[in-house]
This record gives sequence, C-alpha cells and structure tokens, in this order.
Amino acid sequence: MNVTLSSKTPDAIKADCLVVGVPEKGQWPDSTQQADAALGGLLAELHKAGDMTGKLASTLMFPVSDKPWDRILVVGTGGDSDRSPANYRKALTAAFSQLKDSNARNALVTLADTSTNTTDWTEADRVSLIGRTLEDQMYRFTGFKSEKAPAPKLAKVTVAASGTGKALKDALILGLATGRGMNLTRDLGNTPPNVCHPTWLAEQAEKMAKDHEVIKTEVLDEKQMKKLGMNSLLSVSAGSAQPAKLIIMEYRGGKSKDKPHVLVGKGITFDSGGISIKPGEGMDEMKYDMGGAASVFGAMQAIAEIKPAINVVAVVAAAENMPSGTATRPGDIVTSMSGQTIEILNTDAEGRLVLCDALTYVKRFEPATVVDLATLTGACIIALGHQATGLFSNDDALAEQLTAAGERACDRVWRLPIWDEYQPLLDSNFADMQNIGGRAAGSITAACFLSRFTKDYRWAHLDIAGTAWHSGKTKGSSGRPVPLLVDYLMSNVGK
Repeated sequence: MNVTLSSKTPDAIKADCLVVGVPEKGQWPDSTQQADAALGGLLAELHKAGDMTGKLASTLMFPVSDKPWDRILVVGTGGDSDRSPANYRKALTAAFSQLKDSNARNALVTLADTSTNTTDWTEADRVSLIGRTLEDQMYRFTGFKSEKAPAPKLAKVTVAASGTGKALKDALILGLATGRGMNLTRDLGNTPPNVCHPTWLAEQAEKMAKDHEVIKTEVLDEKQMKKLGMNSLLSVSAGSAQPAKLIIMEYRGGKSKDKPHVLVGKGITFDSGGISIKPGEGMDEMKYDMGGAASVFGAMQAIAEIKPAINVVAVVAAAENMPSGTATRPGDIVTSMSGQTIEILNTDAEGRLVLCDALTYVKRFEPATVVDLATLTGACIIALGHQATGLFSNDDALAEQLTAAGERACDRVWRLPIWDEYQPLLDSNFADMQNIGGRAAGSITAACFLSRFTKDYRWAHLDIAGTAWHSGKTKGSSGRPVPLLVDYLMSNVGK
C-alpha cells in the first residue's frame, strides 16, 4: 500500500473516498469545514438532521457526484474534552475498518488536524498513529485457508497534513513501520504450532537478517546451550521432539561505544504444561505463549526499517513444553546458567525457566537496559484484565520511561511491586529457590524469580499474558506491545 503526505486542501486532491472527522461537540477541524464548503454545506445539513452525530467511532459513508471524491466517509470523533489519544485511535480504527471493506482503491484521510485533549500530543503524533492504525486495520491472516478472502482493494492513501517536511514524513514512516512490526508479530503468533516451532522461529530470524542488512542473527543450538550451562532452559525442551534454540538478533545503529538496549522474549512455541499438563479447554491458545518472542521480532522489524541511531540486541529463548518420558518432572532440580539451583515444582511455570538463562546470557552485552517480555502468568490477567500489561522493574527511572512510552503509544502498562517481602515465597528446602510461589501474588512471585538473575543491570519485566492475544470471535494475536517497545527504544535515541 502506498501511503503519502499532502498539504493540499481536500478539494484539490482526487480520491475514491474522502475521510473526514466530525466531533460530537465543538468546532469542526479545518479540513472538515473545507470539505463541507466544497459540498455546499451538505455535512452541516446531515449533522443538523441527526444523520451524523459525531459520536465516538460512529461512521457514515455515502456517495457524492461532481466532486473530487466518489464517496465520503464521516467518522465521529467524540467530544473535544473526551478525545484522549486512545479515543482518537478508536475513531481511526472505526474509519479504517470500514475503508478496508469498501470498494475504494485510493483514499484521502483528513484526520491529522483533529485535536486531542493531551497537550503534549502533536500533529506528528497523530500522523504517526494514522500510519500505524492503517497498517493494523489492513491486516489479514489467510495463509492456511484453502479459499482466500479477497484482499482489500485499497492501494493508495494520502494523509492530509499541515506540511510535508521531514518531521511529519518521519512520523508517518515511524507509524507505518510500527504497524508492520505489529503485523509481523501477529503473523508469528497466529501461525499454528505444528509450523511455528523453535527451529522455524530461528529461520524467521535468519530471514530477517537476509532482508535487512542492518540486522545480524546468530542461533545457538542445544549443544551450545548445554556448554554454556543453560540447564534451566533445556529442562523445558527436554520432553519435546523439537530442540530448543537461543536466537540473537543485533541492530547496531548507534556508536560502537554505546551500550545496547536489550530485549528478551519468551518463545514457548507451544505450552502443554509438560508433566503438569494443562486442561484441554483453550489449550490451542497456548500457541500464543511465544507472544514475547513475537513482539521482539516485531520491534526489531520496525527498528530495521526506521534505522535509528541506537544499538539494540534481541534475544529469544525458544522451546516447546511437552510431556514425555524424557520430560522434566515436578521435584527435579536444575542448575541455571547463573549457577543458582532451581527446584521445579510445576513444569507449567516454564517461562521463567527459559527466561532466567537468557537473562544471564545477556550480561555479556553490557546492556544499558534489559526489558523482557513474556506471556508469563494467568495471575496478571486476574490483576489487570486485558487492558494493561504488567510492569515490574528494579529501576524506577526505567519503569517511568516504559510507563510514559505506553501512554504515548496507547499501549499501556501498570507497575506492580517486587518487594523483598515477596521473595521468601520462593524459598525451597532443597535448592536455592523453587519455580513457583503459590497462588498468592502469582505474577509478582514470577517477577521476583526473574529478579534474582538481573541484579547486574537495569531491568524491567513486562507480563503480557493479558494483552498479547484476543480470545473468542476475535481470536488472534494483538501485536502488543510492539508500539510500546518501539516508542521506548525511539525515546532512547541520542541518549
């Protein structure tokens, strides 16, 4: 899809469809007023008659004749005082969802001058979100259907803005790249586990390096991991016919002396629970247990397109958790790469077992920061639902930076504690620690477990169990928290 900027007035641009925003209350944006003038006041008449109310995310599409556009799509943007960035995004989503299913081949989108109630949100922020939401709404996953649904006809989009200078162009590029990164994450997450196993995931990392010369990929096999002492990670793959992989992707866009920002993704390509097997209902969704890894891939895809002046290292701990005669048992004790011993009381608490060795491994990069992402605990869903990602950190400044990035990106997080008072819940009679802490504070004790392997650097843990995918009729990967990660990394450029 070809997406460009234009500073021309709406009546000077031909398009199959013109997209305008109408508020529920307040003054209409300049672009909407210009379109209404070109239509002889038709929009004002429809508004007065109640045919379009401006209610948030409401839409109305109708044909016009003898105009530069064949049809108009009006989207309601709600009240000015209620138009948060998140609500602005809802309006964009509604508009692009309808646009995707229309017969329009090219569209003119005039929503960048619709203001939000956040004072630090600029036109560039709105242009970026337009690009991201456009890519997001055009997404379809049809590779495994025998009869393919028709692809959207939309091939060209012009985004009306106040100018076409570098700042706005860069904002559009950032938004589009973020959206494409989200879609890669969704592709990986939606791919069935008989295809998406650790070796296949490693192949996708190698393909990324081939497609982007700025990415360097290395893959460690089980023999190499065994030599490194990654017995905790290997305990998870012990019951599977699919060998584990440690995937390392490096982007070096900053100065050679700049310390890298490291992303670590949990890549459990299918989680049966192992010997502590899960209930059958909903187990198919455990293909999404590599949501952290998929998000890391998506963020690296976006960074490879944007090419910012920053160094980023991504590490994915990929394994399949299956029951068999060789699987790890409850009661087994393993020695992690750090030398700390772990009594495994529940093999379904496997994410922390692969992450702890990956978090030890990344010390060799002397990181500026480390952020791990994992669909780690159902307890986080109980605590925060599906709206916010759980955030844990040993560094207040890092936690604040991630929180701010989440607010800007409409991809929110909520910080939870990892106080020392929780650590005794992981005490073991037979090893340095056990891998579960009981039912109470489950997401917190999981983060406390990881914190024992991250004392040498600034670290944050994102529990994305509630945000990485949707269930029910809309089942599928969400692409979160790629927007958060991209915003966070871009906020560190030049620092």
